[in-house]
Amino acid sequence: MANLPPDWAFDARDRQAMAWALEQAAAAGAAGDVPVGAAVLGPDGTLLGLAGNRREQSRDPTAHAELLALRAAATELGSWRLDGCTLYVTLEPCAMCAAACVQARLACVVYAAPDPKAGFAGSLGNLLDDPRLNHRVSWRAGLERERASALLSAFFRGRRQG
Repeated sequence: MANLPPDWAFDARDRQAMAWALEQAAAAGAAGDVPVGAAVLGPDGTLLGLAGNRREQSRDPTAHAELLALRAAATELGSWRLDGCTLYVTLEPCAMCAAACVQARLACVVYAAPDPKAGFAGSLGNLLDDPRLNHRVSWRAGLERERASALLSAFFRGRRQG
């Protein structure tokens, strides 16, 4: 997988945004959803959108943390175009979410843990910087990978035992 910067390559803004996403992931897990959280920051670092997975709560297959955070950011900005914005998410986006990032014209996606079974930002494919698409989104991976992975592992371990 490409784009794996060393831990020191992430700045305080990156760390704060991922901390918010991790809080949302923990809340989603506590509510019975897969613990994935997301935060969208504007170009100036303003928090524009924050969400955790709500598929189980909403009974909605599209209620992924990324999409909910993108919707909140678009509402906050009053535009579907999220030019210059960055999405922080605790798990590598799936194909649906990666495509939404491209459609929203994000500048960057930063994700914590890879998703070798469904990830489309480096694992199974990469919609974020596919040259065939009309927009490319830069991306970085690995920020708080261990914490995000631990949340997911604990959640699924509990499901198997329960």
